[in-house]
Amino acid sequence: MQPRHLPQTLFNTARVEAWPGGLLRARGSQDARLLAGADHVLRRKRDGLYLAVERGGELLPLRPGYRREPGLDAAMAALARARRQRRSGIDAVPTLPLDRLHERLEVLGLDETEYTARTGLALVPEPAWLVLAGFDRYRRPTWLHPAAARGWQQLQSGALRDGVMLEAISGYRSHDYQLGIFERKLARGQSVAEILRVNAAPGFSEHHGGRAMDIGTPGEPPAEASFEATAAFAWLLENAAAHGFRLSYPRGNPHGIDYEPWHWAFAG
Repeated sequence: MQPRHLPQTLFNTARVEAWPGGLLRARGSQDARLLAGADHVLRRKRDGLYLAVERGGELLPLRPGYRREPGLDAAMAALARARRQRRSGIDAVPTLPLDRLHERLEVLGLDETEYTARTGLALVPEPAWLVLAGFDRYRRPTWLHPAAARGWQQLQSGALRDGVMLEAISGYRSHDYQLGIFERKLARGQSVAEILRVNAAPGFSEHHGGRAMDIGTPGEPPAEASFEATAAFAWLLENAAAHGFRLSYPRGNPHGIDYEPWHWAFAG
């Protein structure tokens, strides 16, 4: 079990995530029975497939052959380390290696050096753990780096005191999530060059580090430029910096990314 004084924590490895129990929806009656008593649920990052539940250090299968799943042992080792450490300070979050990402970018035919030179963006490693920062507009858990989670909660509370409601639209996203976008679009016949016009290259999104938020407000569609006409955006322009947040992609930004008034990053 996680130490009670810590927020709920997502333990992250290259291929498998360990979610705290009680946050994932069951996908069948058998899943429901096992998830109900789980300390953690081990989930494959590539496609979200539930592999097994962990209860008191014991694994109970959700899928046949789960023991052969690459990355399962790494996820269990991360849970074991967490139990041993019982860490009291969780801001010094280690990051995951980028080796696997390098390999997969090569498969996509993406030249990291050229892309970095052209956009000014650098590869963003994933944190080894993230904490629950609340729930988004769709009642999905929002995972963030611990410092960014505190910043977001303070930002949201500060806005509410001024009569402005800020909603989370999206927080942390894995490299696998971004790679999945590319793979699906490639399967539909798009080229990498076409995809890069609307999607950041896998590994180069601020969301990967758990420090970026897509922010919305009730009644406003998500991730649309019309957000700039809302009271929420006006409040952010005036107050976000005091809470450690900055607008990442204003008009004319040097990265060549379209204007995104909804995308804010925690700089501390």
